[in-house]
Amino acid sequence: MTMFEKQMKKCPECGSTMFIEDKNRGEMVCVKCGLVLEDEFIDRGQEWRSFDSEQSSSRARSGAPLTYTKHDKGLTTEIGKGLGELYKVPGKKRAQYYRLKKWHKRLIESKDRNLSFALSELQRIISFLNLPKPVHEKVGRYYEEAVDKGLVRGRSIESVIAALVYGVSRQFGTPRTLDEIAEASGLEKRDIGRTYRYIARELDIRILPADPKGFVPRFCSMLNLSDKVQAKAIDILEKANSLDITSGKGPTGVAAAAIYISCVLVGEKRTQREVASIVSVTEVTIRNRYKEIVEKLGLEKEVEEKTKEEK
Repeated sequence: MTMFEKQMKKCPECGSTMFIEDKNRGEMVCVKCGLVLEDEFIDRGQEWRSFDSEQSSSRARSGAPLTYTKHDKGLTTEIGKGLGELYKVPGKKRAQYYRLKKWHKRLIESKDRNLSFALSELQRIISFLNLPKPVHEKVGRYYEEAVDKGLVRGRSIESVIAALVYGVSRQFGTPRTLDEIAEASGLEKRDIGRTYRYIARELDIRILPADPKGFVPRFCSMLNLSDKVQAKAIDILEKANSLDITSGKGPTGVAAAAIYISCVLVGEKRTQREVASIVSVTEVTIRNRYKEIVEKLGLEKEVEEKTKEEK
């Protein structure tokens, strides 16, 4: 702490011009009456470079950023990690250590216990579906809000997490189908859909219907198709959307049909069965969407010619 005098500034309580600047607390305090005149100073000191993990930890001026993917936002306090830690404590102190650890667990709020379990389940589903970190953070934030509003009571934690993952993944433009969510969570699609509608209504989550274009890159990757096929499929979907062909149709079925048409036009052969098995729709759905798109976009002749060339 440093003490200094400011002629231009006076304490509004006692009129003193002598102040103490506490750099650790980021505050400026009046020497005479103790009034805090300013707080939350920005540390404008020099940044220290670090060349290894030890230097990085010793020279760091802040901790890890807060995150909603942990029940305590990353500001955890834990007494011991596992039984192995118990044997590092001297024999005379082990009983005290054990009691401290036990009471620490007992004093954790029920909300924290709920969040701890739910966020571990969320971590598993996010990893299984290979979703990005922003989706993970947003679902964690929505789930905590749902707990605060009492929306989880009477419903399984797994179904709420699965429903939020389904909605938020669409919100961030990385949609996953209900079949994929159901496989990752081990729940019925009907239960996930019902919970999703309830949670979305209560939390005022407004999500537009899924865009078929959002499914194309992932499905093309799963089918080992080139960028040409992907670009052509997106182009077909944009034209179909402008003619209102995709309205009211299942996005995955429309995306599968566009990919199949694109495969034929580009010359990378894939059967309807192969596409259907990857996309998790029936061959009948692909055929129906295929006929509608080809007819409305006037691609019959071009598709027929390409089909004959392949034969």
